Amino acid sequence: MSNAHSAVSSQVMWNRLISVVEEQAQALVRTAFSTSVREAGDLSAGVYDQAGQMLAQAVTGTPGHVNAMADSVAHFIRRIGADNMFDGDVYITNDPWEGTGHLHDITVVTPSFHNNRHVGFFACTAHIVDIGGRGFGADANSVYEEGLYIPIMKFAERGEVNRTLVHIVRGNVREPDQVVGDIYALATCNEIGHRRLTEMMEEFRLDDLQSIAAFIFENSRLATLERIAALSQATATGEMTIDGYSKPIDLKVQLTVHQDRIVCDFDGTSGTDKKGINVPLVYTKAYTCYALKCAVAPEIPNNAASLAPFEVVAPENSIVNALHPAPVALRHIIGHMIPDTVYDALDKILPDTVPAEGAGTLCNFQLSLRPRTDEKAPGHAVRAEVLTFNSGGSGARPQSDGLSATAFPSGVMTMPVEATENAGPVIIWRKELRPDSGGAGRFRGGLGQYMEVGATEGHEFDFQAMFDRVDHPALGRQGGRSGAPTTIALDDGTPMKGKGKQFVPHGRRVMLAFPGGAGYGDCGERDAALVRRDLARGYISAQSAKTDYGLSEREVAEIAEAVKRGEPVE
Repeated sequence: MSNAHSAVSSQVMWNRLISVVEEQAQALVRTAFSTSVREAGDLSAGVYDQAGQMLAQAVTGTPGHVNAMADSVAHFIRRIGADNMFDGDVYITNDPWEGTGHLHDITVVTPSFHNNRHVGFFACTAHIVDIGGRGFGADANSVYEEGLYIPIMKFAERGEVNRTLVHIVRGNVREPDQVVGDIYALATCNEIGHRRLTEMMEEFRLDDLQSIAAFIFENSRLATLERIAALSQATATGEMTIDGYSKPIDLKVQLTVHQDRIVCDFDGTSGTDKKGINVPLVYTKAYTCYALKCAVAPEIPNNAASLAPFEVVAPENSIVNALHPAPVALRHIIGHMIPDTVYDALDKILPDTVPAEGAGTLCNFQLSLRPRTDEKAPGHAVRAEVLTFNSGGSGARPQSDGLSATAFPSGVMTMPVEATENAGPVIIWRKELRPDSGGAGRFRGGLGQYMEVGATEGHEFDFQAMFDRVDHPALGRQGGRSGAPTTIALDDGTPMKGKGKQFVPHGRRVMLAFPGGAGYGDCGERDAALVRRDLARGYISAQSAKTDYGLSEREVAEIAEAVKRGEPVE
């Protein structure tokens, strides 16, 4: 086989591996029990070589899962032992420090054998709605309170499921059928990946993955190093202040571009919090690498080699390098803010490249519903756990507006109202874009959302809030203005906290306004046609059109009349 032919064949196999893990991920989406996986795509899938180095990842998934899971297979090899791995085995954990950052993510790893020879691994992760303990929230004081801990162990050996483990899981969670069903879905999607890998290896007459792994790693490494070498070798600092739990949190990073790597040092960041918003280093690394990859080398596929030049260090017992047994259930609250902190530094080295700050943190909340207790509940009232994923606006970009109600950096999809209401006795009375929430600028920040949430007749519930940007909205870049902050209250006006479990009586509703992304550039430089379009579509108010962007009373009135007549506004 000629070198040229070999290179072409290797590229074809590389593309095939990416399609294999994408099918693996889609199989998990189709078979998972949790709505967080089926509807929001809160998952990851990947294939690894025999040494546990990631060869390819699925496009479907989140950076926090995928980039964190990139390091986890090595832990499985170390814990299980290479000599103790057999065809038909399935391994499992939800260890926050050796998995993806908190107990609510279950990672399943399956060794792949071809012709009785161990050739690699498939791994996948999914967020499950309940893992016991206090439930998904920030209220715990240690990881021991946050749910059932599953150390790295065998879920199945030589095809035989560990029934004792299944019984332990079922006895410690509120939704046993859902959790166990998700574990089987994780194992099944790995099996589908294995089948497709076997077909590929037979088609290309491969005995192992060593040659294709070498091709992937060498090309990814060289391409990434080329992008880094093209940057100015410099050092810059970035910082951000966010709400935290009971006091503000300072995130600080020093970013240094070397000839062959980029180093991010989080020295100076706030210490570990008493509540469950702390971040294991593996999750900090995941979102730091993602931010850098998006800005520096977005087109290079994720694998062990393309991630290696991005180095992340943080002081132990800082909030971005929390050690066991720190509570970490809501590690995404802080973790999703890391990219904007990194971009504050990178903007000083690589101008006109990174976006303004966005909502950052997902606007998640979970309802723990039960029959009303203030008086006799109707017979149809039930207990249920309902988790819903929602998003604020992303920050404006150097050449375009921010995306409305779109999760950056997590990439998790907003869950449909219908899916949320089908998961339990929940009613979403309102869900719509929030006008004027995107920060003004030459390019406008993405809009947040309004939501109004309650329960069906006969139910009360605990509302587990997981929000940020209440006191510290997204900041603009290059003269852009801030996005709108998060607000949360009961329908009678009683204020609620941005984080923590709070009781909502029978008949009451929770009124939410999710934050907007910040603007980019001076709002006086915005294209007048875009201002008129935004006003016509209801993205901005007449007042904003006049005060922020300088439209006259006459122009505003003409646009209002055109909208009434159903005429296009240019």
